[in-house]
Amino acid sequence: MQFFEVFWSITIAFLFLAYLILLFQIIADIFRDGSLSGIFKAIWIFFLFVTPYISALVYLIARGNGMTLRSANAANAAQQSGEEYLRRVAGTQSPADQISAAKSLLDSGTITETEYTQLKAKALA
Repeated sequence: MQFFEVFWSITIAFLFLAYLILLFQIIADIFRDGSLSGIFKAIWIFFLFVTPYISALVYLIARGNGMTLRSANAANAAQQSGEEYLRRVAGTQSPADQISAAKSLLDSGTITETEYTQLKAKALA
């Protein structure tokens, strides 16, 4: 193989891979969009497979701004969901909540006075 044949093969492979990534982004956006009815989603999917390059270009021109907004909203929702999950799993409590929980353990006799003092100092630190 000559240099230009290898270069051309790499270029074609890169463009095909770029198109596949774009295709998956468009399909994800079609299904993410709540304003499109099922029939219009089916029509877009049909044309993406029948006339792939032209319909992808038309989709980007016609719905590109909305695609950006839906993608940003999905990323923000995923970030907020992750942060809320971490807060819930970490069980972050305020120092007052930690001290009141330790006081209730002391009152029930589960911990001793010295353990209560240690927990209180740890919560205030």
